[in-house]
Amino acid sequence: MEKKPLSRRISVVVLTHNRADELVATLERLLALPENPPIFVADNGSNDNTVALVKTLFPTVCIVECAANLGAAGRNRAAACVGTDYVAFCDDDTWWEPGSLERAVQLLDAWPNVGILSGRVVVGEDKVTDPMCSVMRASPLGSEGLPGPALIGYMAGACVFRTALFRELGGYEPRLFIGGEEELVALDVLASGHAIVYCDQLTVHHHPSPSRDSALRRRTLARNAAWIAWLRLPWPEACRATAQALATFSREGTLARDGLPLLRGLAWAWRNRQPVPPHVLNLRERVRSGERQMAAPAQGARAEPAVSKADART
Repeated sequence: MEKKPLSRRISVVVLTHNRADELVATLERLLALPENPPIFVADNGSNDNTVALVKTLFPTVCIVECAANLGAAGRNRAAACVGTDYVAFCDDDTWWEPGSLERAVQLLDAWPNVGILSGRVVVGEDKVTDPMCSVMRASPLGSEGLPGPALIGYMAGACVFRTALFRELGGYEPRLFIGGEEELVALDVLASGHAIVYCDQLTVHHHPSPSRDSALRRRTLARNAAWIAWLRLPWPEACRATAQALATFSREGTLARDGLPLLRGLAWAWRNRQPVPPHVLNLRERVRSGERQMAAPAQGARAEPAVSKADART
């Protein structure tokens, strides 16, 4: 059987909204990749010159125009156009390093039980490894029978999916918009029997855009954690996540503005509730237990005054 070229095995989907300059720089890098992947841009209703610029400068890039800002669900629109076995996701301020997509194809071909590969993210000109990647690399779930450490989550802007699996699960839930949207998909991937794996051999560069609202992101993360818990997790976890979200809104001074929509959304979450199977809950508990064990020595070190700054430098 003739081996398909990489351009027919893996595509790239880029999510963007009103970041034309960042997107242009990202597309230039993606188009220079040796794997020559088909590139799809999901434009979330940008009102700058993003669409016109892409069509003029990058005629080979397929731009999927969403009628509005769909958040993470914009990726679903672009992924629906993909015709390859695998799809790599990035954002307008991230891009894949040469060779990473070829390695992703090799790994997914060799390990059919892996549904998602989460890549290593290096930040800025200094290429500092994102702290979350260090956490993933140290996953207590181990890597037996897998090409890397098993995970219960992944990074939406630095991952490679089996295209069929992404479509089967329905992609990202529109109600979650952006902020922790990966958690619901991750739970469903694990429930389907597929593994999520961290892979140091796949590298994504991230030059964070200055166009960020940290306070809004904190509140969105808290709200989404509560909704996802009601959708998939045991009710005690759902209650805790809801209380934590309300506490976040209170600290931010937005309890009335954000609390009421959160509570209204619980009715939707309850109607669509599909608790994950026990094996997924077991994976989550193993990760939490590992995190507690890692945190205990750190807390002990903070409580012990014998280690001075001078000692730490030696």
